[in-house]
Amino acid sequence: MEKGKLIVLSGPSGTGKGTICRELLKTGEMDLSISMTTRQPRTGEKDGVHYYFVSREQFLKTVEEGGLLEHAEIYGNFYGTPRAAVLEKLDKGRDVILEIEMQGAVQVKKSYPDAVLIFILPPSLEVLRGRLTGRGTETEEQISARSSQALSEIHRIYDYDYSIVNDSLRDAVSDVKAIIRAEHLRVGAGSEALVRKYEEEE
Repeated sequence: MEKGKLIVLSGPSGTGKGTICRELLKTGEMDLSISMTTRQPRTGEKDGVHYYFVSREQFLKTVEEGGLLEHAEIYGNFYGTPRAAVLEKLDKGRDVILEIEMQGAVQVKKSYPDAVLIFILPPSLEVLRGRLTGRGTETEEQISARSSQALSEIHRIYDYDYSIVNDSLRDAVSDVKAIIRAEHLRVGAGSEALVRKYEEEE
């Protein structure tokens, strides 16, 4: 059985990473990795569905036990990816989407080199600020801080394998699907079984 692909989506806050993930999941061909976080739930978010909401003490204990594939502190809150759940799905041949910030994405690549890192960009910083304002989940001070941080975050693009400008949701989702398809066709360790198949037919 071919192993699943670990697809990591990240980029500045407000670029539409979550929306792209939701569209990809509608195909039923991949799973979303649920992250663990110490931040408070936003309106409508459910524990075990959107995130695993835990205390700071519980999070740090999980880190000490090596239970996270990556973890990072973002705006005063911790976020991390439960290791066992992701690896189990990959071993079963399922593609897994991981929506995380840049600090975590680099950690994932180091601990799991086969991960495919995709950087999502906004059409412009002006559009980005408009999207953040439209969410209605942050204060004006928080929006200004995120907007200022966005440019420095965009310079992290060189840590990634691919980049996509999310100007059109349909096009962005299509581009991610194309990347995943190409990664499954990449010549690699899985090709050995294919070569043996032809050898046996000779």
